[in-house]
Amino acid sequence: MNPEYGKVWLVGAGPGDADLISVKAVKLLQKADVVLYDYLVNKELLEYCPVSCELLYVGKKKDKHTFPQEELNELLVEYANKGKTIVRLKGGDPFVFGRGVEEIVTLIKYGIDYEVVPGITSGVAVPAYMGIPVTARHVASSVTFVTGHPAKGKNSVDWQALAKASDTLVVYMGVTNAERIANELIAGGKKAETPVALIRWGTYPQQEMLTATLKTIGNAMADQGFTPPALMVIGEVVNFSKQLKPIIQSVKHKELAHV
Repeated sequence: MNPEYGKVWLVGAGPGDADLISVKAVKLLQKADVVLYDYLVNKELLEYCPVSCELLYVGKKKDKHTFPQEELNELLVEYANKGKTIVRLKGGDPFVFGRGVEEIVTLIKYGIDYEVVPGITSGVAVPAYMGIPVTARHVASSVTFVTGHPAKGKNSVDWQALAKASDTLVVYMGVTNAERIANELIAGGKKAETPVALIRWGTYPQQEMLTATLKTIGNAMADQGFTPPALMVIGEVVNFSKQLKPIIQSVKHKELAHV
């Protein structure tokens, strides 16, 4: 690595609740020269930054990118060339559907020093905040994290194969394709009555959950006008939400009959 360059820290901001960020991440924010942050990062975390710190929003929504990934990579290099201490603040964990690898590959190409600080991924924390464990003895001994929005040019997920491969499926970025995913899973052998939860703004005070089944999820979403960003949890573990207390008590729970 070139000692004349600055250093880039790829930092996981966690799933939303500002208290879920790591101590190491906070220390890095407190000494950062530049912070490049994503759409789902809680803005409260930016209060840890020094007054002199340059804050740059580089968030992405569906079909709306402030910075294309290639330009974002170039920004990291540009600031590193100026000798800056850079925090690339990413929602959840940098290596769980966060495109952190692409950014690191660019840094390596230019000989720029970097370090990764893991974050709590929404795939575990968001269900937990709704009283849903992703695994549970006698109910779910396996869990699979999967994207519902594969990269362009990549083959789509083999949902029919996943239908029998894992007890719990946690789908990131899958709301838009939720009905199609449900139909594919049923075609692959998963029971139509399998519980499904869609959790919007998980771990935030305004979090809300819609529950249905694979068979009814499409109509449930249409009836409620349910839109992204949300996480999708599929499996018997969803039923625990009826027994376990949500971590945030102001939560809205829209439950539809499992028919």
